[in-house]
Amino acid sequence: MSDRFLSRALLGLAVTAMMAPAAMAETATAPTAEAAVPQCQVQEYAMGLRYQQQSAEVRALQLQAYALATANLKAAIAKAEDPKKLAVVTDLDETAIDNSALLVRDMEKCHVYDTWDTWSDWELHGHPTAIPGALDFFDFADKAGVAIYYISDRYGEPANKAATVATLKELGFPQVSDDHVMLYGTSKAERRAVVAKDHQIVLLLGDTLHDFDAVFRKAPTEVKREEVGKNAAHFGADWIVFPNSTYGDWSTAPLKAWDAPLKTE
Repeated sequence: MSDRFLSRALLGLAVTAMMAPAAMAETATAPTAEAAVPQCQVQEYAMGLRYQQQSAEVRALQLQAYALATANLKAAIAKAEDPKKLAVVTDLDETAIDNSALLVRDMEKCHVYDTWDTWSDWELHGHPTAIPGALDFFDFADKAGVAIYYISDRYGEPANKAATVATLKELGFPQVSDDHVMLYGTSKAERRAVVAKDHQIVLLLGDTLHDFDAVFRKAPTEVKREEVGKNAAHFGADWIVFPNSTYGDWSTAPLKAWDAPLKTE
């Protein structure tokens, strides 16, 4: 222990000894400070937010996902009789655009952000950024004549939709229009079905599994894990999954620990 820490420790002991009688009297009539101040539970998301927003690994995964999407779309175009009949369907949040600044702000204010009660204000006034690789991919799809549909569960109210459309245009995403930006209302499966009436959907991009198939929507985590196995052939082919460590129903799943005694060296 250094002299500095030793001095602090001795000072702390002296102060504690002087305050002990008064503290004992107070504990009989007043709650402890720990009991009076609620814990900031949302702080448990800090590691996931730091990984999502700051890690080089997430950036690499995002670039990798878009590189794979580009290669697969090129292959689909090469096989298509008419590329203009093809469509790409993408989610927005944490797939095409990054909203982590909102989530970090909420966490720092000890506000549990996955109640989504701050999201509308973010849609109206916030400034998300494009996910690495996104603009290059969608620009390639657009120039190849492939239809792009943005299917997201962002709020569908007129003001929110107008704000989302404006945000996407400002960031430089192509084919951004009222009919190509399909927000919350019907299920994502129903919105994908609307696109499929006139197009062959060759790629689905998303960060949650119901971006790909209705079988995952509101299903328990263990069911989703089973369905991932059943649908393994889609991943990396026509389904491209993006990393999102900041929110999801997995966040409340129980953890499995090694049952051996803890030993340190």
